[in-house]
Amino acid sequence: MTGIVDWAAGRARMVIAFIILSLLAGALSYAGLPKEGEPDIEIPALFVSVPFPGISAEDSEKLLVKPMETELSDLDGLKSISGTASEGYAGVAMEFEFGWDKTKIMADVRDAMNSAEAQFPAGAEQYSINEINFSEFPIIIVNLTGALPERTLLRVANDLQARLESLEPVLEAALTGHRDEMVEVIIDPLRLEAYNVTAGELISVVTNNNQLIAAGEVESATGAFAVKIPSSFDDQRDIYNLPVKVEGDRVITLGDLAEIRLTFEDRAGTARFNGENTVALQVVK
Repeated sequence: MTGIVDWAAGRARMVIAFIILSLLAGALSYAGLPKEGEPDIEIPALFVSVPFPGISAEDSEKLLVKPMETELSDLDGLKSISGTASEGYAGVAMEFEFGWDKTKIMADVRDAMNSAEAQFPAGAEQYSINEINFSEFPIIIVNLTGALPERTLLRVANDLQARLESLEPVLEAALTGHRDEMVEVIIDPLRLEAYNVTAGELISVVTNNNQLIAAGEVESATGAFAVKIPSSFDDQRDIYNLPVKVEGDRVITLGDLAEIRLTFEDRAGTARFNGENTVALQVVK
């Protein structure tokens, strides 16, 4: 040991230079390391949910939660399990030990749920297995608001969504707090009676027209060409001019029988920022 100290003392400049070079190399390596502000964190937990419209909380606990807990409690590596019963719903949350084999445990959970599902009463919907994945949480939320018509704000949001999703680090930018546009057709029963058109005829015409029909291929000396009959609706005028019935020289269209207008679907959710309704984009990397 003394010999090593004496050797280093006799070559002090070389040792100091070696230390400085090591520090510089470490600093450069640290600066060049890839860093992530929102790293993926895998949580060893699963959540099983079973919708059952109309069931009470008491019956949900007895008929849904109990069979699930009985079948799932024997899983390998299970650390804790808890159930939730409410009106029209049942769920079971499971936490596993770290170092779990997610693929194997997911398969075991499906096998156990298949056994539990056989004990469910009629009316229970298909169960779903969800994992907690932080990579699916939005890293940033962009809120759009202003004194604009709803249709204009939605168009701006759709343009921004397309631009954000074109960026390489962005997986998706989901829209929330908006209402999708729809075409509303309000049938006038008096017009149906006046034109002698039944409701069944009207429904059949609309159903048979809003679709794309493939008509096969046409072969020629220059090659084969696909033939299709486009009959899907592209805009509001196509719906208005849809022929329903022919009486003599006159063609009765859907616009003659109903009021057609462009509107929005019923609101299913609301996004707010500082107390104002907004259209929000949830950006997921």
